[in-house]
Amino acid sequence: MNMWRLILTELKAIISDKAIAVTLFGGVLFYSILYPLPYLNQVPTEQQLIVVDLDHSSLSRQLIRHADASAKIQVIGQVGSITEAKRFIETRKAHGLLVIPEGFRRDLMLGKGVTLSYGGDASYFLIYSAVVEGLVSAGMDAGKQVQLIGMLAQGTNPKQAEQSVNSIHLNSVPAFNPSLGYTPYVVPGLFLLILHQTLLIGTGILGAGQWRQKGYWQQASPIQLLCGRILAFMLIYLFFTSFYVGYCYHWYHVSIQASLGVVALWLLPFLLATAAAGVAMSTLFTRRDLPTQVLLLISMPILFVSGFVWPIALIPEPLVLGSQFIPAVPAIMGMLELNQMGASWASVMPKWLQLWGLFAVFFGLAFLGIKRRARLLAEANQL
Repeated sequence: MNMWRLILTELKAIISDKAIAVTLFGGVLFYSILYPLPYLNQVPTEQQLIVVDLDHSSLSRQLIRHADASAKIQVIGQVGSITEAKRFIETRKAHGLLVIPEGFRRDLMLGKGVTLSYGGDASYFLIYSAVVEGLVSAGMDAGKQVQLIGMLAQGTNPKQAEQSVNSIHLNSVPAFNPSLGYTPYVVPGLFLLILHQTLLIGTGILGAGQWRQKGYWQQASPIQLLCGRILAFMLIYLFFTSFYVGYCYHWYHVSIQASLGVVALWLLPFLLATAAAGVAMSTLFTRRDLPTQVLLLISMPILFVSGFVWPIALIPEPLVLGSQFIPAVPAIMGMLELNQMGASWASVMPKWLQLWGLFAVFFGLAFLGIKRRARLLAEANQL
């Protein structure tokens, strides 16, 4: 069997297998919509806030107005006690609460420190952080107003007092995520992880279902079967990768810094290494369901050790070192540096060479595994 015929036979086997076809074609399309869907609004805004105003002063009312004016917060009402405010949060009618203590205005005018208490539903971290950010901003604005009133009372020129209070202006310019949204931040790494996992599952199911049966794979040498299988999956995943990096990046407004040629050059060893790893892994199983089960269990650990959703500094060093043998880990970090942060090719070259090294290692392991399976199948046929 020549190579072209083997590749066509592999493609036919992949497409005609319902489990593989659903995992590859259905999974890639389904996850491209499912994962980013909850975060299409990019950042949480207008989070409902309930206020407990125990001061009932002009300054406390001004603080409430400042909080309501924040893009992060929407004041939905006031109650007379913290217990009532907690009930709003427990019933999901509000996401946060603000408690203004009694004597708030008096203490501020006397120059005493005042503690504003706030809380919220921390089960949704992004929502909680939005409430906290909005309240901190409103509190700082109220503090500036009190400082301005005090300076005017001491006879300071109004213009000088205004300049003194607002002497520092923060000009925050995001470098790599202009919208400060969740989707452009997580989608690039997540899509590579989806490609990685579906490719491993597809190659794992195909191989695990063949090693104990007779078929076309016996008519090819181990090296020929390995190369043909990798090339067949590469043809499919060239389309999937183009869909993710091309159309989906544009649709979800992901910033792109690198050229198409550089991205293609970067992803080539990633796909080759992943395909070879999948073939090598498939030689460890003879049940079609096991590769999927194993890979689903390790999906979340791979997500965290890849370093784009959790700081690597907070991950145990042995796990970080072990994760360097997973093709997705260097591929994701290098892709983020190259395509989202505008890093030079020289800075990501070590990770690119690492991916080629992983391809060589897994190619060798896959060859030995296929050779072993062919020998075991031949011995079984002789019996």
